[in-house]
Amino acid sequence: MVTGATSGIGQVTARELARRGATVVIVGRNPAKCQRTVEDIQKATGNPRVRYLVADLALMREVRDLAREFLTEYPRLDILVNNAGAIFPQRTVTKEGLEQTWALNHLSYFLLTHQLMPALLAAPTARVINVSSDAHFAARGVHIEDPMFERRRYSAFAAYSQSKLANVMFTAALARRLRNTTITANALHPGAVATNFGIGHGGIVSALFKLARPFMLTPEQGAQTTIYLATSDAVQHTSGAYFDRCKTKPPSPAARDVNAQEQLWALSEQHIMRVSL
Repeated sequence: MVTGATSGIGQVTARELARRGATVVIVGRNPAKCQRTVEDIQKATGNPRVRYLVADLALMREVRDLAREFLTEYPRLDILVNNAGAIFPQRTVTKEGLEQTWALNHLSYFLLTHQLMPALLAAPTARVINVSSDAHFAARGVHIEDPMFERRRYSAFAAYSQSKLANVMFTAALARRLRNTTITANALHPGAVATNFGIGHGGIVSALFKLARPFMLTPEQGAQTTIYLATSDAVQHTSGAYFDRCKTKPPSPAARDVNAQEQLWALSEQHIMRVSL
């Protein structure tokens, strides 16, 4: 399964996994766009075993529905690529009461991985791959008291970098919990990739991304580390690591704080429980 797979590095990842003969399920919000992406991948790879499921991953109810639909059809899951993400220039609250960056970029990873755990455990070996970013280095830590900018002044980059830090911290905490299983969990930095990420929102965020676009990686280049983590025998037993350009590197000191990782885990559970009531 590849989330956020109708464009950019998610689409390239899905296509290359299909090219290798995998059964691939892509996830997107727009049914028509999902259908076009599936058809494009099938045509490019000759692999008919590509299908889509529709969900808005900023909504925890839809994350649960997505997992339920997947588990109904597929008994096992070998690779889960949590790739969907966005940056939002203004603070937006979902209809479930969650700040949208936090919900989409972090809580969807957390909840979807948990919901799909039966299928991951059913596979002979399985890999959870969380697409993060070196933007996480800019966050001093996850603001446990106010992660959704309810009391602090909202900043698009601060919210984004915090969510990407949460990805790395979640990965490390998850890897510890999976030590006695055949599931690995790793996070990665794809690089600065020239996709539509950040461009459609307007304002300064969009302008900055447009200015930087000529200097960015192609989606094909940006997807290489994700594909490597999904397919390489060299990382079959590697778990809890952070990768950049297909090599491990230390994440930020804040990301390596075990106590903070456990606080984040507890906070994430609280948020998930809150919206499920």
